Amino acid sequence: MKKRLECFIFGRVQLVMFRDFTQRKAKSLGLVGTVKNLPDGSVFVVAEGEEEKLARLLEKLKKGSLLSRVDKLEEKWLPATGEFINFKIVF
Repeated sequence: MKKRLECFIFGRVQLVMFRDFTQRKAKSLGLVGTVKNLPDGSVFVVAEGEEEKLARLLEKLKKGSLLSRVDKLEEKWLPATGEFINFKIVF
């Protein structure tokens, strides 16, 4: 069953290739959605796909990219909306 995962990620997650890291991991799992930097220094991720694959992405997000440091992650699980056709970085 398709689900939607929304995450706010806090820590050193901007200017450390975190959005690129997220996009690569999501695409490798066949997920769709977006990732974007927020003005408060956090990153917001919306991903849709199979729940098991979303859970795998979530584990990657908790660890972060090589240069990042994830201090806190807030997650919300919702029904999929089907609004995305790929996974992209929002600038």
